Amino acid sequence: MAKNTITLDTAREWAERWKKKKGDYVGHHKLKAFLIPGIDVTQVMSECGVTNVRAYLGVDEDHVEKLMIVGVDADGNDMIDESKGFYIYDFSEPCPSTCNKKAPFISEGE
Repeated sequence: MAKNTITLDTAREWAERWKKKKGDYVGHHKLKAFLIPGIDVTQVMSECGVTNVRAYLGVDEDHVEKLMIVGVDADGNDMIDESKGFYIYDFSEPCPSTCNKKAPFISEGE
């Protein structure tokens, strides 16, 4: 399995948790953004046939918001098949605590 990836079952659990248990604005009002390391974007874009990426929201078992990234083909289809090297990536970090200290429109202290 590639680095910073999760299984489809884990992605489904996180997405369901976002949608059912904590998926309203009130439950996530502190979430402002996600930090997505460039090297990880390069990793998903390097998968054969990926032309775009799609991001899904989720909440892990520790109630941390997650941004799950998958490659998307030219027809707009998610590319998820570990046997072919198409993964679901979990490499984002929520803001807060990874907010830009000098952001022009969002700050850590908001």
